[in-house]
Amino acid sequence: MLGIFLDSETNGLNAQIHRLLEIAFKIVDLETGETKKVYQAVVSQPRDLWDKSDLESLKINGFTWDEVLLGKPPTQVAEEMITIFSEYGIQRKKAVFICQNPSFDRIFFSQLIDPNRQEQLKLPYHWLDLASMHWALVIEGARNKNGPMPWEVGLSKDMIAAFHHLPTENKPHRALNGVSHLLLCYKAVVGFIPK
Repeated sequence: MLGIFLDSETNGLNAQIHRLLEIAFKIVDLETGETKKVYQAVVSQPRDLWDKSDLESLKINGFTWDEVLLGKPPTQVAEEMITIFSEYGIQRKKAVFICQNPSFDRIFFSQLIDPNRQEQLKLPYHWLDLASMHWALVIEGARNKNGPMPWEVGLSKDMIAAFHHLPTENKPHRALNGVSHLLLCYKAVVGFIPK
């Protein structure tokens, strides 16, 4: 089974108004932990969509218009991703997406590869989230009287990292930084189980 550890950066939180600025993922063997492929791309946007940016979001990821202007067209990014997914056999029952916040990442991912195309490609429809994995682990500890409740620990990726004595994510928030940090946290929360 393969995991597509994925993160995205956007110019806001509303997918009806805002757009994907950057996407990155690592395809990882979930048994061995071996990274099979790394992908990252900045996605260009027209100026009128950039002008609708939420300034708080841009403070977090640090993107500028000049960087976005030099990005790849969304159609090119989509085709590059589809080629990689095909090359590595990324399909249902063979792979899952893993994110910190899949409800956010998936809706912006769908700006590149629309749901109908995802269906045609038989892309995985399971988008797993690190926070739920962490929640279950911490609940088990609390149940055994070995620790706090998950809401006392927090569910952000940096809080999950702190709970496991890991460093916080490198700043500014960029997609590949997010993927690398996600993978580090996943190893601490779940780990890899070779056959």
